[in-house]
Amino acid sequence: MHAVIVRWDLSASGRTIESRRTYLREESVSAFSEVPGLRLKMWVSDADANRWGAVLLWESREAAQQPLPSRALELIGYPATVAHSFDVEATTEGRFETQQLALRGLAFDGTADVVQ
Repeated sequence: MHAVIVRWDLSASGRTIESRRTYLREESVSAFSEVPGLRLKMWVSDADANRWGAVLLWESREAAQQPLPSRALELIGYPATVAHSFDVEATTEGRFETQQLALRGLAFDGTADVVQ
């Protein structure tokens, strides 16, 4: 397995975290749900620091090299501020009550005050 972490500082982009959430709901989440070899993509944000990013978990390093259905570069206007690629040493799942992991998070719950 392989992991990729990317992060943007949105300060110079004129984009907001809320505009990124709209992009997730309307386009990006459904597009990434069709990417072969992608086990998980988790979009993350830090509103206080105006940072936006993603953590991607891939079945293989080769899968992580494919072209992606992302318009982040186009919409934000510049490449990720930080991008790192890692070999995955181990994975586990803890105890949880919510079975479905897809379509969770602030972009889908309608309020920034509730964390799933």
